[in-house]
Amino acid sequence: MVLNFKLRDDSSYNEQLCHYVNGRSLRGPFPVNLETAMFGMGCFWGVEKIFWPLAGIWVTAVGYSAGTTSNPTYEKVCSGTTNHNEVVLLKYDPNIISYLELLKNFWEGHDPTQGNRQGNDIGTQYRSGIYTFSQEQKAEAIKSKQKYNSKLRKSSFGEITTEIVEADDFFYAEDYHQQYLAKNPTGYCGIGGTGIIF
Repeated sequence: MVLNFKLRDDSSYNEQLCHYVNGRSLRGPFPVNLETAMFGMGCFWGVEKIFWPLAGIWVTAVGYSAGTTSNPTYEKVCSGTTNHNEVVLLKYDPNIISYLELLKNFWEGHDPTQGNRQGNDIGTQYRSGIYTFSQEQKAEAIKSKQKYNSKLRKSSFGEITTEIVEADDFFYAEDYHQQYLAKNPTGYCGIGGTGIIF
């Protein structure tokens, strides 16, 4: 599938747009052996931090996707008028980390039963979502959702609300959001898991 990774025409980006933790380009070009994954799990500051330390992750970036406008900004997304989700984009090496392992971290890293919220963060931009790049990813995501939903229900949680849809255009969030919790180690993180192992 063709997916656009987009920068808005504004001055909120540094010239290199490099990952604050590992120094790699957030925009590529990327090694040809890498695959792409994208998840929404609540505030993207904490979500990104879950993934960047994992072996096999080449680079992470935060941004906006699954919305209805062509030039989302943080302020517009937070207004609830664009329907975009705060997401993390992953470029990963499938020879080192599998998509199933990414899904495990996704399910365990947040509460997928909360609807349009995670903890104190409320709004459509905090919804749980898996945005797939292939039929194989979609099938794995659906199967994993069924498995985890069964485990959560046995522990008295409600139904999983996670949307599983084909990935849409990804708009890079403003530069100050990228790797925010590495730049601000005491910064706010509102995500938390259910305590149930996938």
